[in-house]
Amino acid sequence: MNYSLDVNEQNFKDVVLDAPQGTPVIVDFWAPWCGPCRMLKPILEKLADEYAGKFILAKVNSDENSALAGKYGVRGIPNVKAFRDGKIVDEFSGALPEGAVREFIDRLIPSAGDLMRAEALDLYARGERDAALARLETALEIDPANDRVRVTAAQWFADRGELDRAAQLVAALHPGSRTDPEVAALIARLEFLDKTRDLPPSETLHARIAANPEDLAARLALAHHFVTQSEYEPALDQLLEIIRRDRKFGDDIGRKTMLSVLNLLGGQGEVVSRYRRLMASALN
Repeated sequence: MNYSLDVNEQNFKDVVLDAPQGTPVIVDFWAPWCGPCRMLKPILEKLADEYAGKFILAKVNSDENSALAGKYGVRGIPNVKAFRDGKIVDEFSGALPEGAVREFIDRLIPSAGDLMRAEALDLYARGERDAALARLETALEIDPANDRVRVTAAQWFADRGELDRAAQLVAALHPGSRTDPEVAALIARLEFLDKTRDLPPSETLHARIAANPEDLAARLALAHHFVTQSEYEPALDQLLEIIRRDRKFGDDIGRKTMLSVLNLLGGQGEVVSRYRRLMASALN
């Protein structure tokens, strides 16, 4: 089987971004005229054969695929970028010796916990959720330092309403993991779920707001309900109303909560951009 592929703009998504869950894809941006590229490329090809499927080598001629090189910030070649699950997780530039390249690859190879997580994700996608969670818990037992396993388990416990267990898993994450957008979103989601435990039902809150549009406590509580149901725009609308009606309410809780929701959404996309503009307008 060939573990080293020539990749272009047409098949980059299939080979790199849509690679099997957890499989590292090492993308080598090179060009025929580049001397260091001619040194590095055979090393990568040799190791791809040696590792026999533990990673995929995707070779991109940057001259022929300048749009890809530009999209991924290639400033000089050779430039090697490692992808996992469609995201860049590591990279290096220049022609490294074989030993250094091997160390780079070894950092990317999935652990036993990573492999079990991939199996659990497959089970979850097929609707076998109890079996998937059991597989994740086994993965944590054999690979207790694996934050990817821990984050996925916390997300699934949150889905089941087991918030204390999810919070325990998040508390055990390594400090560096907390800067990851996926982790930040999970933390924000758990905060919202926790705050809705003792809130009145959403029907009661709608009635309170209809009777008194200045009931900002009801608007805040309703926004929390909307977030836990993944209805983010209605939640943001309620929070905007709080900011517009009384910026000082609850020690600026409208703005603070709105930022938490935007954080939950990952900080990207049209909805986030639009509501950031609306919030800026409301604050000014």
